[in-house]
Amino acid sequence: TNAEIEEIQTTFDLPEEFLRSSLDEEETSHIVTEDDKTLIVLDIPCSDKNGDEVTYYTTPFGIIITKTNIITVCTKNHSVIREIAKGAVKDINTAHKTQFLLHILFRVATRFLQYIHLMQKKSDSLEKKLRKSMRNEELVQLLDMQKAFVYFHTSLKSNELTLSKIMRTRNIKMYEDDQDLMEDVMIEIKQAIEMSSIYLNILSETMDAFASVISNNLNNVMRLLAAITLVLSVPTMIFSFY
Repeated sequence: TNAEIEEIQTTFDLPEEFLRSSLDEEETSHIVTEDDKTLIVLDIPCSDKNGDEVTYYTTPFGIIITKTNIITVCTKNHSVIREIAKGAVKDINTAHKTQFLLHILFRVATRFLQYIHLMQKKSDSLEKKLRKSMRNEELVQLLDMQKAFVYFHTSLKSNELTLSKIMRTRNIKMYEDDQDLMEDVMIEIKQAIEMSSIYLNILSETMDAFASVISNNLNNVMRLLAAITLVLSVPTMIFSFY
């Protein structure tokens, strides 16, 4: 809320645009430094369930680093932060800011991989249903999955660029252990990018294949109707001559 934004801004002496950009759903992944404060905006995977239907998408997730604090800002009460807050992630020490930041980034990267696996399973299930019966409902759901993979792939590529900038920035100091953890984060991100690209290509080819099947079925139906019309026209011609 506006009241919460004002309170956080006043308490931690933060630029207002740091908070506003983290809450902007159209914001892309980037890193900004102002004085001794750094804002990192990443895209994180989300899902909404409506009955049996699950919608996958990404949303901005802001991480603000000051001299003494790390502040996370997001429009969603995301599981990445909930798990860290509940102690589900081991070996996290909030006193080591850089390491704590990298653990958050690692959780975001692994969550992308988890969502991609779920999306692929859903796509396979829809494909099996379409093999048995061509219905518009499954085709629309498959199209939604294709859009979700596009969003994920684009967000992951943006996150990769932001992580590369984090490795080069001087405002975030990294020691040897931090470098190793950062490499793990980059490996996870690259793997997620590769998987999303593969599954997106497979889904695109699948959609094209089903489009060809539908077109072929339509041609068969038109051929059958043409044959029936031709057969029915013979008696009509005979009676017309009579």
